[in-house]
Amino acid sequence: MVLNSEQSRHIAPPMLTGLMVLWALLSQLLFSDTHFALSHAVGFYPVLLLFPVVVILHGHLIWQARGMDRLDQAVYALIHSLLSFVVWTFSLMHVNGNSFS
Repeated sequence: MVLNSEQSRHIAPPMLTGLMVLWALLSQLLFSDTHFALSHAVGFYPVLLLFPVVVILHGHLIWQARGMDRLDQAVYALIHSLLSFVVWTFSLMHVNGNSFS
């Protein structure tokens, strides 16, 4: 199955949310032993930047849509951004090391 450009634009925000989860899990595994500030930055800052990128991509999808497709994109952006915010928050807590305490 080959994705066309429109399908790849629509799948980009959920893929970045998945990347957020994978990076949080992998960075905790890779950098949990070290106490260097650089290893914390390498794990923390990419996750910190992914949610604003997701929101910007949704804004771009809304901007490119025409007619009633804008409403569809706005609902998609609202639902996914709210869910992505929750994932982003827990990913930041996981990368930070003191997850739920």
